[in-house]
Amino acid sequence: MSFLCHEFVVAVSFVACILGLVLLWDSKQAKDDMEETEKILFRMSFSYWLVYCVAFALEKLILPEWEAVVMSLKITTALSYFLTFSCILSLPLHKFAVHRVEE
Repeated sequence: MSFLCHEFVVAVSFVACILGLVLLWDSKQAKDDMEETEKILFRMSFSYWLVYCVAFALEKLILPEWEAVVMSLKITTALSYFLTFSCILSLPLHKFAVHRVEE
């Protein structure tokens, strides 16, 4: 039951990532560097999580006999998970750093 719930959450977050990237996609330039950096961090977060979702789905679809492919997918999911976490952590740290400079 818990395993199916995790797969459902990953599938929903996959769609949410695509919607988030579409919403962040605009041709106009940002007003300042701070806003541009925040958009880049959001795009990176959505992109890394999208990679996680795709690698997670492929890991479940690939046959267990293909150990090399399954292992590389596990490494990809772990790396994209940590990269997503680092981007999400960088957002408030960036705001705090910019706020400190303005003072």
